[in-house]
Amino acid sequence: MNRSGSAAVTGRPEIGTRLGAVATAVYWHVANKDELIELVVDEVYGEMEVPEVDDPASWREAAATCARSLRSMILRHPWMVSVLDQVGLTHLGPNMMRLSDRMLALFEAGGFALVEADQAMKTVIAYVLGMTGGEAAVLTRLAGGDQNEREWMEGLRPSAEGAAQAHPRLRELYAAYRDHDPEQNREENFTYGLDRVLDGLQARLGSPAG
Repeated sequence: MNRSGSAAVTGRPEIGTRLGAVATAVYWHVANKDELIELVVDEVYGEMEVPEVDDPASWREAAATCARSLRSMILRHPWMVSVLDQVGLTHLGPNMMRLSDRMLALFEAGGFALVEADQAMKTVIAYVLGMTGGEAAVLTRLAGGDQNEREWMEGLRPSAEGAAQAHPRLRELYAAYRDHDPEQNREENFTYGLDRVLDGLQARLGSPAG
């Protein structure tokens, strides 16, 4: 699939055309569109990097690598956001099972007991999905258009600054961002939030259970 999203694959003719196959041939191998999407999602999950942790002190760096890899995967395939609520982290595809097991091992190596390792893993994933969903929406909106991200943001700026005139903090904030590169802003915002999430998990390792 490309940036047009899963909605572009609405049935047998579209899927068959994309695969260069007759309209119904794809369903000789999968039961329906939902199963096909699960297979595609699991294939894309195979792009993720989940490092092994030999030194407990390196768990945080490994978790950050995993989070960045998940973000990069979604930004390469922004249509994923629209289907994660259907198949996302609940299906039992081989790549997802393998990656989940390795992520649990990552957090266990850092000192989390298994159940809390699962909670820590889900916390990091939820952060990535929450932040990256908005980024993917922007990239999807821009795909195939004649504007890049900076040009699109510049087009929105007059309306945003006009609406902020009665709100001094927003007015100052928009002025501070005026000459910033929007892609760099996204990178910095993601890094800031990820660091704070990992700070919390790091502090948890020094706290009593409960």
